[in-house]
Amino acid sequence: MGDLGGQQDSDTNEESQKSKKIQKVSIIPLIFLIFYEVSGGPFGIEDSVHAAGPLLAILGFLILPLIWSIPEALITAELGTMFPENGGYVLWVSSSLGPFWGFQQGWMKWLSGVIDNALYPVLFLDYLKSGIPALGGGLMRTLAVLILTVGLTYMNYRGLAIVGWVAVFLGVFSILPFIVMGFIAIPRLDVSRWFIADFSNVNWGLYLNTLFWNLNYWDSVSTLAGEVHNPKKTLPKALFYALILVVLVYVYPLLTGTGAIPLERELWTDGYFSEIAKILGGVWLRLWLQGASALSNMGMFVAEMSSDSYQLLGMAEKGMLPDFFAKRSQYGTPFVGILFSASGVLLLSWMSFQEIVAAENFLYCFGMILEFIAFIKLRIKCPSAPRPYKVPLDTLGCILMLIPPTVLIIVVLTFSSFKVMIVSLFAMLIGFILHPCLIYTEKNRWLKFSTSSDLPYFQGSEHEDAEYLIS
Repeated sequence: MGDLGGQQDSDTNEESQKSKKIQKVSIIPLIFLIFYEVSGGPFGIEDSVHAAGPLLAILGFLILPLIWSIPEALITAELGTMFPENGGYVLWVSSSLGPFWGFQQGWMKWLSGVIDNALYPVLFLDYLKSGIPALGGGLMRTLAVLILTVGLTYMNYRGLAIVGWVAVFLGVFSILPFIVMGFIAIPRLDVSRWFIADFSNVNWGLYLNTLFWNLNYWDSVSTLAGEVHNPKKTLPKALFYALILVVLVYVYPLLTGTGAIPLERELWTDGYFSEIAKILGGVWLRLWLQGASALSNMGMFVAEMSSDSYQLLGMAEKGMLPDFFAKRSQYGTPFVGILFSASGVLLLSWMSFQEIVAAENFLYCFGMILEFIAFIKLRIKCPSAPRPYKVPLDTLGCILMLIPPTVLIIVVLTFSSFKVMIVSLFAMLIGFILHPCLIYTEKNRWLKFSTSSDLPYFQGSEHEDAEYLIS
């Protein structure tokens, strides 16, 4: 689909020229965009305590970053600087495993991203429903989801640079109430509460899904690489600082909440931090934290939608999707991709929090397996290809680094419910059908497909490696 060496059409050239005039994202907004694509704050981590108690919850957010987040961030830094274009992981997989698997990667990652985005209106309303009970269900909740989705979609339409600086503001505002709550909690802290564990009463499926959901999506920023100022230097630094920020933002509130309040595990569900804030500081702190939650979910929504929509744009620029996905608005944003992503969010927003997390994790796991394979294959087949950032391990070391996260993927998939498994496998089957259908559509010229010749898969000096990557 979309021969890489094919003729460049004038419409694509106009889109490319327009994209070059767009304001690029600098390192500080990029850090907070990554922060929101991965985390957005501790909103939603309460289920880890509900599922496994304080000790395992705290250990989980300290250990899992070593097993999962760091390897994923390292891969993103290496391949994201090797392919500094919109499309990100789709290009990595396409270049190493071929266009069919590249398309499947794009389909699974886009779908898991849209599913992920459907969570944020749900979380937003869950934090507000204790103060506004009408938002707990019914028509009011449905209208609130619709209004939120439309408003935040418009923000994405206005431009990625705006979204980046909005993410900075939202991030600072969302973190502040937890810092204040931590200081207020100091006189009430009982360190022994951190070590409470009942290994005979652990919901491993909920526990692992909660940890996994809150610590993945480091690769999402790769789909925005074409919009980043000097991505070969900026991207690795932003990933490093964002990783530190994410871990601190999870562990600090867990230490505060579990250490200052007597444990009642059944109460630890999404939204419970606002109740802890009321107990420790009063109504004013609860209202501040609820406002922070609302803004945090706005930040996560706009960051995820940016990643999803620019992924579709990157796929269209490579001829994997019809040309209209590559069209940009007057603000330089991929408005068709934004509309498709927003529509998916509205269709999925009726699902419960736990169902959304489980379905998203299932699809995301398969996408990550393809990324791991692509990463190793590119190391073996293209050892001399220029890599502005390179994981400081040889190929064998990289394989060993990926064993723990691969085991984690298998464990997460094993704990998936039968319902989630069937729905997710059906979604994957749709991707297998879509790819040949799009090829057929292109051959019959029912829709226009294009490949931008000034956006090659790889720019490098090593002839053999470059030839391999574009073959």
